[in-house]
Amino acid sequence: MKILFAGGGTAGHINPAIAVANHIKAKEPDSEFLFVGTKEGMESTLVPKQGYGIRFIKIHGFKRKLSFSNAKVVAEMLTGTLNATKIIKEFKPDAVVGTGGYVTGPVLLAAALLKIPTLVHEANAFPGVTVRMLAPFVDVVALSLKEAADFIKKDVRIEVTGNPVRPAILEGNKEQARKELDLDNRRTVLIFGGSLGAEKINEAAVDWISSIAKNRRYQIIMSTGKNNHYEEVVKRFEEKNINLADYPEIRVSEYIYDMDLCLNAADLIIARSGGSVSEMTALGKAAILIPSPYVAGNHQEHNARAVERSGGAVVITEESLSAEVLGKTAESILDSDTVLKSMSEASKSTGITDASDKIYKIVSGLVENRKKR
Repeated sequence: MKILFAGGGTAGHINPAIAVANHIKAKEPDSEFLFVGTKEGMESTLVPKQGYGIRFIKIHGFKRKLSFSNAKVVAEMLTGTLNATKIIKEFKPDAVVGTGGYVTGPVLLAAALLKIPTLVHEANAFPGVTVRMLAPFVDVVALSLKEAADFIKKDVRIEVTGNPVRPAILEGNKEQARKELDLDNRRTVLIFGGSLGAEKINEAAVDWISSIAKNRRYQIIMSTGKNNHYEEVVKRFEEKNINLADYPEIRVSEYIYDMDLCLNAADLIIARSGGSVSEMTALGKAAILIPSPYVAGNHQEHNARAVERSGGAVVITEESLSAEVLGKTAESILDSDTVLKSMSEASKSTGITDASDKIYKIVSGLVENRKKR
């Protein structure tokens, strides 16, 4: 098959597309893939690292408030659809799959107008505006969570597939991951606020870590996110008299490219609750989830509360986040074998590990049906 993928902006949008591409490649080695994204999004680095080709179009999102810049977005949408049409005609895909982000709109709209089989995937409990707008035009709307169906028009084909997780994550294990990362058997905490970072999580995490650093009880892997967050975090550690060079068990980086190893190595994950929730639950990881309050429909809190209800996570709102609250919550989990085991089992019970295969089968069916026409 030849599959065109559209998605990007953040890692949460592009990683599911990469997961599906990797799965299809394993099933059908002769398959060909092309990604479409924007130069500003994470896809510009993540996709090439996976060895896949990518083309770029220019598109931005609408402002929620009335703004003259929205007129520019409308123009970009029209131009983007024309550019997407050109890319599609050149690549000649058997199907087009969108995984969210502004770029998904013009690409899937162009594919639908060209009568090419289309599937759009929604990772969150509350669908983004792009997915809701595309739903009437695409062949299938695939959902990570069944709750999202309440916000999609009923006269479209909806499939609950779960959120695709990269094979490298699913195939890993804690022992091997820790060996490759040169970690020992101390409790390990993975902290990240998304690919673009989260200032309040960074601040609370640094203050908590600084308060316990001299005890050296835990190993901590922390991604600060891009947009100069790394420099801010290092400076904050220094203000707390923590020179990271003296604490090899505290690893801080701008972005984690070997997330498959870090997720497997972790005992506890402290993070936002976007698309990465599917990776945590697929592996059965205990989590402290801090939903972003700045997203449409408050969808991250919907995601987080679903895991919390299972017992697999504790939710801390950003409003109530502090070093003290974070530290007390994290240590109560890390210092109890019983709590860790219980949360891990609960998290695992909500995870879906075969989402990529479900999407592969749906797309294969769409392609076969088109050939029969």
